[in-house]
Amino acid sequence: MLLHTEAIEADAQKVPPKLERCVIVVDEALPPGKASNAAAVVAFTLGQRHSRLVGAPLVERDGTAHPGLIPIGIPVMKASALQLSELRRKSLAQCDVVDFPVQGQATTDYAMFLEAVEAHAGESLQYLAVGLVGPRNRVSKLVGGFSLFA
Repeated sequence: MLLHTEAIEADAQKVPPKLERCVIVVDEALPPGKASNAAAVVAFTLGQRHSRLVGAPLVERDGTAHPGLIPIGIPVMKASALQLSELRRKSLAQCDVVDFPVQGQATTDYAMFLEAVEAHAGESLQYLAVGLVGPRNRVSKLVGGFSLFA
């Protein structure tokens, strides 16, 4: 499900959050519930991998605190299944990529998910969603042709 590139992560640590972009692209054929699930799975993992992108806690006047949120936003866009695979392939060398294979919604527990993914090799996996974090200009160029998921 994840591809971690140490060099990209090291570079990302040097880039101020305002110069980065975070985007999630989901399969346009998914119904809203499954698309929301796919985006949530990817977002959760992106947050774990890029915790520096989470802003300071939000505090009300009376002192009530709320967890910090991502200040750069996360547009959720749509693409065809073929476009998702192509986006993932093109993005690997340019930014951090979190992908969510179709097996994630076709299995009922993580052990089954691991086995289902392990049965594939190379580029044979298909994806429900792909999340990107990287330099704003690179990520914008990669997703420039996609529309918002509505």
